[in-house]
Amino acid sequence: MRYLLNFLVASGLQLKCGLELSIQTALCAGAVYRHLLLNGTLFLLCACSGAISQPNAATAFGFVNLADFMAQHEAALEVDVRYFGADNFVGAKVDGYAAEKIYATEEAAEALLIVQKTLNSRGLGLKVFDAYRPQQAVDHFVRWAKDLGDARMKAKYYPRVDKENLFSGGYIASRSGHSRGSTIDLTIVSLADRTEFDMGTSWDFFDPLSWPLSDQVSLSQRANRDTLREIMIVAGFRPLNEEWWHFTLDEEPYPDRYFNFKVE
Repeated sequence: MRYLLNFLVASGLQLKCGLELSIQTALCAGAVYRHLLLNGTLFLLCACSGAISQPNAATAFGFVNLADFMAQHEAALEVDVRYFGADNFVGAKVDGYAAEKIYATEEAAEALLIVQKTLNSRGLGLKVFDAYRPQQAVDHFVRWAKDLGDARMKAKYYPRVDKENLFSGGYIASRSGHSRGSTIDLTIVSLADRTEFDMGTSWDFFDPLSWPLSDQVSLSQRANRDTLREIMIVAGFRPLNEEWWHFTLDEEPYPDRYFNFKVE
């Protein structure tokens, strides 16, 4: 695809196997690399173990910076990258988040643009908390969940759930759809004052109250959830039964791959 080829041209990538290949040869090798990569093939371009330098691996796999993508289409997007800071259920910066950016596959971004344009016409917009999530971040969550002595963020993020039950309750798992690049955590905001819609709970709140169809929230809160859910479904996303903010693109390009490159 054009993302890897553009990257190779821009960086003058050199694949080393005892000699430095020319950029033209590297482009050909890059095309083979992309084809094999998409088919999940583990391979070596030559007998020696040559390293491929990727200053930004996201673009090589066809991922885009969501904020930049929306800006290019005149649909400014709010982001709140809490995993880059300490305001999250872990209470610390999460492994794999080396920049205050949010990446997603271009296919997911294009579908999300439909949602954003529709909301903008109503004086509303999206705020995105997370999309692509490196596997190393998921591993960080698993380590944190096993440390029962660390409960500093319990009052804000899981007040009614014992930490020892986070695995059995499905709140923490060793794999996340986010690592495939087409799952988005988001909410709706007013363009006038940037305030979030009242959804009944905050994002990443571990509790049955966060279930989209919970009958324990008010009618207006449920209506706000339904608005988000309906507009995302129309754009080609499927919701999650346990989290009102979580949606995955139906036609995700990497349904079986879990990436681990850093957000940088």
